[in-house]
Amino acid sequence: MRITEHPILNFVRGEEVSFYFDGQILMGYEGETIAAALHAAGIKVLGHSQTMHRPRGLFCAIGNCSSCLMVVDGEPNVRICVEKLKSGMRVETQLGKGCLR
Repeated sequence: MRITEHPILNFVRGEEVSFYFDGQILMGYEGETIAAALHAAGIKVLGHSQTMHRPRGLFCAIGNCSSCLMVVDGEPNVRICVEKLKSGMRVETQLGKGCLR
């Protein structure tokens, strides 16, 4: 699911690292966005709408909307479309508006 070749862009990948998503160990590349790593792992649903509980996926991919808010290392409301992946990160699906612990 990851783009490896492109006619215009060059992809410089960081070191392959492991991270946790809802308790599951996944692999990604350090420095890519969390959303890109999840997408490459086949995860398309990033949350659900608060009112109708419909699945939400990546929408704007530039940090302007709130479709990709998740809890990252205990911090709620992180926009994973712009947050860079680091080794050992714990990413969790956010339920509702998110609250500080």
